[in-house]
Amino acid sequence: MEPTGDIAVIGLAVMGQNLILNMNDHGFTVVAHNRTVEKVDRFLANEAKGTKVIGARSIPEMVAHLKRPRRVMLMVKAGSVVDQFIEQIVPHLEPGDIIIDGGNSLYGDTNRRTRELEAKGLLYIGTGVSGGEEGARTGPSIMPGGSPAAWPHVKEIFQAISAKVGDGEPCCDWVGEEGAGHYVKMVHNGIEYGDMQLICEAYNLMKNGLGMSADEMHDTFTEWNKGELDSYLIEITRDILGFKDEDGEPLVEKILDTAGQKGTGKWTVINSAELGMPITLIAEAVYSRCVSALKEDRLRATRKLKGPNPLFTFAKNSDKKAAYIENIKEALFASKIVSYAQGYMLMRAAAQEYKWKLNYGGIAMMWRGGCIIRSAFLGKIKEAYDAKPKLPNLMLDNYFRGEIKRCQKGWRNVIMQAVKKGIPVPALSTALAFYDQYRNAVLPANLLQAQRDYFGAHTYERVDKPRGEFFHTNWTGRGGDVSSSTYNA
Repeated sequence: MEPTGDIAVIGLAVMGQNLILNMNDHGFTVVAHNRTVEKVDRFLANEAKGTKVIGARSIPEMVAHLKRPRRVMLMVKAGSVVDQFIEQIVPHLEPGDIIIDGGNSLYGDTNRRTRELEAKGLLYIGTGVSGGEEGARTGPSIMPGGSPAAWPHVKEIFQAISAKVGDGEPCCDWVGEEGAGHYVKMVHNGIEYGDMQLICEAYNLMKNGLGMSADEMHDTFTEWNKGELDSYLIEITRDILGFKDEDGEPLVEKILDTAGQKGTGKWTVINSAELGMPITLIAEAVYSRCVSALKEDRLRATRKLKGPNPLFTFAKNSDKKAAYIENIKEALFASKIVSYAQGYMLMRAAAQEYKWKLNYGGIAMMWRGGCIIRSAFLGKIKEAYDAKPKLPNLMLDNYFRGEIKRCQKGWRNVIMQAVKKGIPVPALSTALAFYDQYRNAVLPANLLQAQRDYFGAHTYERVDKPRGEFFHTNWTGRGGDVSSSTYNA
């Protein structure tokens, strides 16, 4: 019997199921497999009933159903589970067959797996899939990287099931070699952390600084979603603030204020430190989740550590209140620009370090639909990089530079008032601090270098000498004039 399966998907949690149904809707025959075989039977009897989906109760059976080159997509937990499945699948494949990892794997693991499988004559793709359960079902953002020779064999499927923007442009294109796809997804998630933290700080300012009710904030986010802040995260924040519990009270106020994380934000920050790239806003968003997890400590601290009354003195003045809400909007938008600028700085550094050829405008296009950070804003990023593919920083683009200039006064006012009233705005304030650092030709690191040379003989460069010449001073007159070549601090 001739094989009829276009692609196999292993892993029948909700993301795997929804991707299978999405593929089926677009005319592809999918072979479904799960380590727990009972899940295959349940899926065929329920969600996949009446579809062309083929159930496979073993890996040999799954492979036997697939056309060549065989395409096997893993939708399983990142880490060792991926390696375990690869070990089980490889003996049943032939040269030219393709394994695809659609989970949130660390890009370094994808680098390794690509090399190992190519050495065996197989092709490998590590792809970011963003959009959650709904996106997987109706059209996610898909960010594939790995073996370039594999792309023509999965392009039709991936672009068919992905989200569409504009005139039907798919939110999916080839990202780059080895772990580039998973790396771009990792940075996407880091930016997502930043966006969410910024929105939470705006909410906190309105709630505790202006004394606004959930309904008032719902109306505000409804308006914001019609302008430059139009995005998925603003949209769902609007919906959350309007959602009532069974007793008619806002459900959001009954949710415990401790946030979790699955690792991609942390990976982004760790890699930024390795590459020496300051993604300060994303780092602050990660650490803000860590602070939120210290719930018991914070409960003890609130009884002993005092600060000012958070309610702004102008909270009941309608004109000043409206003006401050507009300032919050400006601060949120300007900080969002900084967040994306830092994310793109990191991707540029990674492309240089790992020898990837990333299409920055194309990445913005992939993020315009289907994913968690999708927004109208991303169209402007694509325009910026289409106009100047080697743009060193997004803030230097004419549009974004103009928007920061427009928002800057309100941005500074928001942070100033928050500091005075003791309302924490770590992401908003670190975004402004980075902007001020980046725009200054001279920073106090000259003193820092003098300190390092004083205690560790680390040497320094001079402004009156060519770059690359290093000097050491015997600051105390004691000891020798030998500089350090190995010790770092």
